[in-house]
Amino acid sequence: QVQLVQSGGGFVQPGGSVRLSCTASGLTFSNYGIGWFRQAPGKEREFVIAIGWNGVNIDYAEFAKGRFTISRDNAENTVYLQMNSLKPEDTAVYYCGARPNYTPIYDYWGQGTQVTVSS
Repeated sequence: QVQLVQSGGGFVQPGGSVRLSCTASGLTFSNYGIGWFRQAPGKEREFVIAIGWNGVNIDYAEFAKGRFTISRDNAENTVYLQMNSLKPEDTAVYYCGARPNYTPIYDYWGQGTQVTVSS
């Protein structure tokens, strides 16, 4: 049984930082790229950032460039999303997803983590 378990998030003030974690089990972690998506109230889910199996290939949404970073520890089956300089418009539920290497489809999803940016 594949599981992606997320942690982190919460309430943060504008300009602050937060780190999300996504830990996988039940799969061969190095066979999967991991991506983060988010969904704000009343909006569709959108892509944030993704990292390839080897941690080298990283894709960013435009709004994430310069503020968000992603890393992975294959020994711990975990991917980290570091978000800095947060803005109120970053408020959303964040989801991690796992896709098999060299495919665009995400097969597995985490449970979602709320990030609220507000003063």
